[in-house]
Amino acid sequence: MASIQESIDVQVPVRTGYNQWTQFEEFPQFMEGVTSVRQIDDTHLHWVAEVGGKEHEWTAEITEQRPDQMVAWKAVDGHGISGVVTFQPLSEGETRITVQMDHDADGLVEQLGSALGFDGRRVKGDLERFKDIVEGRGVETGAWRGEVEHGERVR
Repeated sequence: MASIQESIDVQVPVRTGYNQWTQFEEFPQFMEGVTSVRQIDDTHLHWVAEVGGKEHEWTAEITEQRPDQMVAWKAVDGHGISGVVTFQPLSEGETRITVQMDHDADGLVEQLGSALGFDGRRVKGDLERFKDIVEGRGVETGAWRGEVEHGERVR
């Protein structure tokens, strides 16, 4: 199991950063190797991505989601990945976004990539591209402000 933790400070209010992050189907715009993300329902996402030179598909479940604070997920099939993204207001117009992930490194190429720190650099690059997008727009392209607890939407 490989672990990654990366953070970035973005010059937008926490609400804007969080709202943009919850536009999951836009992840391919800033996540390297992600071909598509399709939101199945409020708590499930279908991912297609190239990892270690191979295409992988999996379904992820959002296990916890609190507006302006965090989104946590885990894979329920396919690629073994789980993680949490947190949003910390630093000031009225600045937010720290932290990604923590654990994933199975399948095969020699992925294991070697993880051992050499490629995973962390990839996530760091994804965060930098997210920062460019959200700061460039200044506003989010949408929002879902619902809450999820233990994989179930709270009504």
